[in-house]
Amino acid sequence: MQTVKYISRLILPILLITSFPASAYIGPGMGGGAIAVVFGILAAIFMAIFGFIYYPVKRWLKRRKAEKS
Repeated sequence: MQTVKYISRLILPILLITSFPASAYIGPGMGGGAIAVVFGILAAIFMAIFGFIYYPVKRWLKRRKAEKS
């Protein structure tokens, strides 16, 4: 059991330090799609925040304007 611990303590750092080449390729279509998804998510978050803030303020301003008239 001691030898297994010794070997794992010796080999594990070596395996973590070395890097192996990845056999993967992201083509231009996939990269563009990933960028579009990120921009879409950010736009959806921005529009949700805008909707939660702008429309109640707009309603309040209309109500205030109607009360003045």
